[in-house]
Amino acid sequence: MPRAGLGPASVTEAAAALVDEIGFENLSMGLVAERLGIKTPSLYKHVSSQAVLGHRIAVLAMNELADAIRDAIQGRAGPEALVAGAQAMRTYVRKHPGRYAAGNVARPTGPDDPLVRAANRVMASWTAMLRGYQLEPDQQIHALRTLRSLLHGFATLEAAGGFQLSAEVDDSFTWMLDFIDRGLGQTGR
Repeated sequence: MPRAGLGPASVTEAAAALVDEIGFENLSMGLVAERLGIKTPSLYKHVSSQAVLGHRIAVLAMNELADAIRDAIQGRAGPEALVAGAQAMRTYVRKHPGRYAAGNVARPTGPDDPLVRAANRVMASWTAMLRGYQLEPDQQIHALRTLRSLLHGFATLEAAGGFQLSAEVDDSFTWMLDFIDRGLGQTGR
């Protein structure tokens, strides 16, 4: 009989909190079961495999990130939206490095996969932010890829302690956002 109050959603939440502490690459069903105070075989009553659990964490992460970016840019445009959205992503990655990593390694299982919808929500927020730069449609995909690459790289390097130079990291982040803003502004109409 499954433990009262335990289900796929609560197992996913517990596993997401765990991977934020230990890293997504260290996820194991045994550690999740231990965290929940149950035996490992009991965990399989709620989630069929570690791969499924990792995928569920990825969906959770992408939905949380989409919400954070959407909320940050709402009512803003241009550089103000860029800074707000970028800071929301940076904060999310610092606070949730394990679940963010899950969202980056998971692959959709098909067109109806909730991961597709969650990832599209993230892209929709960034696309909304880019409207303020009035990019030509053929330039938008390049802008989205550049933005994702720069923000992802910065945030994951920072979360991993990868910035060891003496310059203030916040100053570098501001410099990068100014750089992106100028590039988008020159590319737009």
